[in-house]
Amino acid sequence: MIGTLQTFALDCPDPTALAGFYAELVGGKVVDEDGDNTWVELQGDYGTTLSFQRIDDYRAPSWPGQEQPQQTHIDIAVTDIADSQRQVLALGATLLEDWNGTKTWRVYADPVGHPFCLCGS
Repeated sequence: MIGTLQTFALDCPDPTALAGFYAELVGGKVVDEDGDNTWVELQGDYGTTLSFQRIDDYRAPSWPGQEQPQQTHIDIAVTDIADSQRQVLALGATLLEDWNGTKTWRVYADPVGHPFCLCGS
């Protein structure tokens, strides 16, 4: 092993706002150590920190196209996809793909366009 994973960072136009979205989704504490909203972390008891970095010219990835490819996404395990979907949509997520119930996951975009999945058990 060369090292350990320190964080997973997402580019976005407003790190505090996006960290708040993910705090509602997976829990944790939003921390902006410098207080300037350029690098904000979501720290939780679940493991690695999720970080958010302000990018002034941020452009959201597209789904499912490749003009601005998704490049990465986050999978969130849930026990009830229908209830979890209701909650993430209320937080500002957008449903991108649900396959009419034929898959055990659904694809969403967070409020600034990063794709993520809710995965049922």
